Amino acid sequence: MTDESIPEQLAGGRLTIDLGALVANWRTLAARAPGATTAAVVKADGYGVGALEASKALAAAGCGTFFVGLPEEGIRLRAALPAATIYVLAGLIPGSVEALTRANLRPVLGSPTEIDAWIAARRAGASTGAAIHIDTGMNRLGLTAAEARDLVAAPDRIAALAPSLLMSHLACADTPAHPLNARQLAAFRIVRSALPQVPASLANSSGIYLGRDYHFDLTRPGVALYGAVFIDGQPPLQTVAKLEARVLRVRDVTAGDTVGYGATETAATQRRIAVLGAGYADGYHRAASSRDGRSGGRVFLRGHFAALIGRVSMDLIAVDVTAVRGVEEGDWAELFGPNLPVDEVAARAGTIGYELLTGLGHRYARRYAAK
Repeated sequence: MTDESIPEQLAGGRLTIDLGALVANWRTLAARAPGATTAAVVKADGYGVGALEASKALAAAGCGTFFVGLPEEGIRLRAALPAATIYVLAGLIPGSVEALTRANLRPVLGSPTEIDAWIAARRAGASTGAAIHIDTGMNRLGLTAAEARDLVAAPDRIAALAPSLLMSHLACADTPAHPLNARQLAAFRIVRSALPQVPASLANSSGIYLGRDYHFDLTRPGVALYGAVFIDGQPPLQTVAKLEARVLRVRDVTAGDTVGYGATETAATQRRIAVLGAGYADGYHRAASSRDGRSGGRVFLRGHFAALIGRVSMDLIAVDVTAVRGVEEGDWAELFGPNLPVDEVAARAGTIGYELLTGLGHRYARRYAAK
């Protein structure tokens, strides 16, 4: 399957998404929590791989519950998956109630104001479910401990709200020994004990690996589905995304010449370089640039690694292919993928795999493999 909106012969880069690997990762995560339902987080356009394509593949494999970040993401997903349960993590953005109810989307409510607004919507005829979000230590969205106590002490409000899910979010689950994990679990259990009839969800990708105590009724894997590292010191699941850039030009650089903007890299000896058709406009970070005395990123080309030389610019990357035989214009260089893990590439740019994936540009020719 190919995204025909950008023909490969007209693009400087291509992004190949292995939907089979995505589904395999979801099944692996589901097997880790056999007593719970396994949902899928597909916000930020499915972590950059394409939310609609990813969600349809997961739904075909048996996934029935999805989490998006914003109402507009949920509306687009609803058109593709009319029967799915879809939660909106941002909650009730002012003015969004009508759109949420029309699309049968479930807001994740994290403040008394949002809860009051949703109760009013239900009394006006809305039949859509909603989640109650409890802040247990992240200090972003969610009811405070005091607000949660007030809510559970008001059974008439709970009845009017008729929540379909009780949830919280772990801050440090990617570091299993972090003491905040246990504190958050204890705080969540207090609220859950007051609302035992409401299905509960605490575990994100890494939380699934903290064990059965964290699983409750529903798990919410995100980044683990897409093949990036999600627990410190543990390898990721199967690679889902392969990003490549086309070799646009191969040229020789004389000793003493500089390469790229700012003349930050000087060739110590005669070098052969390949210029690739991607840059920071495509989500490949400028921080991966090299300069005299400091190495930067690298690519995988014709079975070998080739180091970046000079600055990453908006549309172009130069790599040193002096030691790589046979490089030709039209070749494809792997920027990340099975030979070059996304988290390694991210580390060389001083960031994380999440940011590379979700920051992918829209100039790539996209290809979806179903196997």
